[in-house]
Amino acid sequence: MIPFVREIEVVYGRRDQVSALIQRVIADNPGPFTFTGTGTYIVGRPEPGAEIAVIDPGPPDDAHLTALLAAVNGRRVSHVLVTHTHRDHSPLARPFAEATGATILAARPPARTVHASDSGQGEALEEDEDAAFAPDVILTGGEVIEGDGWTIEALATPGHASNHMAFILREENALFSGDHVMGWSTTVVAPPDGDMADYMASLDAVIARNFATLWPTHGAPVTDPAPFLIAYRAHRQAREDQILTRLAAGDRMIAQMVPILYAAVDQRLWPAASLSVLAHLTKLVRDGRVIAEPGAVLDAVWRLKA
Repeated sequence: MIPFVREIEVVYGRRDQVSALIQRVIADNPGPFTFTGTGTYIVGRPEPGAEIAVIDPGPPDDAHLTALLAAVNGRRVSHVLVTHTHRDHSPLARPFAEATGATILAARPPARTVHASDSGQGEALEEDEDAAFAPDVILTGGEVIEGDGWTIEALATPGHASNHMAFILREENALFSGDHVMGWSTTVVAPPDGDMADYMASLDAVIARNFATLWPTHGAPVTDPAPFLIAYRAHRQAREDQILTRLAAGDRMIAQMVPILYAAVDQRLWPAASLSVLAHLTKLVRDGRVIAEPGAVLDAVWRLKA
């Protein structure tokens, strides 16, 4: 069982000091995929005049922009860092950067809009791509950004999105994990842009770094990451094994598998679950264990490879 962390005190728009170098302001956009809302992180000393960085400014919400500007008032915002270009993370980056004079850094956006909305599930997933997003500086992973008493390292973590980038705060051995790892839920991996093989490799990369704390964009921090991440990875492997079991039992369609595999899950999440199953099956096709006819798409016919 994953030791989920679901307790979090939320006052929308309030600046909370959550560690020595981290403050958080939560946007009022709760939902089945955003939990209590988007948490924007401010990295740096709290006193006036300090140089700071801001991670995931959030959705296109005027009230949240006003709250962020109030939260950073009197300090210099040097960098805006974006974990990925879903609309609950990146749209406020440009207006916030223009208001503060900051530089926006992120991985290269997808060449075309290829997120969950392309699969006919966009409304249910609330994971639409922010097609207008364009960073000032493209990150590929490994870059180091230094500020006033803080050092941030970019860590490429594709899987949830092809351009997902997590950020390490070296002074606290902490990872801003975006949507790659969340304390309150497992992460949606939705083809065509989400990729399960990439996700598992990224998860292994995070496990190997032995972080002291994970700060997801949605929900509370994970303060004991090692057992949490082991359980998180084991859950993905168990789901893959369950899918193979359903295929061996004669299921041929994702629509047959989801009600069984996700019987205990809110049915509002079944469209997302269908795409997660698709991501697992696509990986299994690449691994040479499963055949998809006519191809690895949501309504394909699947069978075990003889």
